[in-house]
Amino acid sequence: MTQTDAGGADAFVRFDHVQKSYDGETLVVKDLNLAIAKGEFLTMLGPSGSGKTTCLMMLAGFETATHGDIKLDGRPINNIPPHKRGIGMVFQNYALFPHMTVAENLSFPLEVRGLGKSEREQKVKRALDMVQMGAFGGRRPAQLSGGQQQRIALARALVFEPELVLMDEPLGALDKQLREHMQFEITRLAHELGITTVYVTHDQTEALTMSDNIAVFDDGRIQQLAPPAKLYEEPENSFVAQFIGENNTLLGTVKEIKGEIAIVQLDDGELIDAKPVNVSKPGERTRVSIRPERVEYNKARLQQGVHTLKAEVLEFIYMGDIFRTRLRVAGNDDFVVKTRNAPDQIRLEPGSQIEIGWLPQDCRALDA
Repeated sequence: MTQTDAGGADAFVRFDHVQKSYDGETLVVKDLNLAIAKGEFLTMLGPSGSGKTTCLMMLAGFETATHGDIKLDGRPINNIPPHKRGIGMVFQNYALFPHMTVAENLSFPLEVRGLGKSEREQKVKRALDMVQMGAFGGRRPAQLSGGQQQRIALARALVFEPELVLMDEPLGALDKQLREHMQFEITRLAHELGITTVYVTHDQTEALTMSDNIAVFDDGRIQQLAPPAKLYEEPENSFVAQFIGENNTLLGTVKEIKGEIAIVQLDDGELIDAKPVNVSKPGERTRVSIRPERVEYNKARLQQGVHTLKAEVLEFIYMGDIFRTRLRVAGNDDFVVKTRNAPDQIRLEPGSQIEIGWLPQDCRALDA
């Protein structure tokens, strides 16, 4: 399991051996060590119940760590109440005051901090302009669409110029097109303003497109922490491989390991080449992982001597920019190949028999 020490001793946010239990027995967060650098956009990604939201709530101050320290800019914040931490928050349900206008909603956190009227007006105008909502200051939340309300919630989190902004599934209620637009808006603003951002989501595409680093949570632990490309292309265990992006898996046993290549005997007896990741010796059970876009059925693109597998084409699905073909491979009827819709691309016919293979470094022998 990888933990990060990004920023070393200078980490802006640090979780140091943090644990959380609600009942005194079961740990929902187990010995979390995590360092986040100043200006970093970190996403906590994982299924429901994995501990990611609990970590965010402890950082915000709405939950207390059972054990361990949480530090902000070197200062322990375990005993500092939420409103004194200087952290901006954005929730999925917007949490806007319905009886206040948009401008009053944004002015509220500034009033609490004791700013004068003219300074408040100036900051509110700047924050509304940042999210392209300058003309909406006089409206009430009920007069706005969901997307507009989310922009206002974002502006309210930014209005007092916090150094750290926490976002809990902020785009979950929006439709696909608006969600994608807001993903780019939030990322752009965070980088332009140099804000450290901790973002919680269970949407892997959102995490991959927005983050500098992603912490994948499962069962109260970080399973892997890495930049998006490394996480997708080099998963360190079966959980991460399955959770991030689409993935083909085949079960087998390690036959031999020769340097960077493991020869794996699949359960139907066929042999394949894979990169040994968390297997180390012959006889170990393994789950091999191969991304659908890395599977080749054009032999000219494969190295000489690599093992190939026979496959039967079960289904061809046209998806516009890509073709998605479902195969039966080594007894698995859900083996998928994705190919780009290029002028010379072959459209495989259901019922046809083909051979497939891959570059050994694209196939990872992981824990079974």
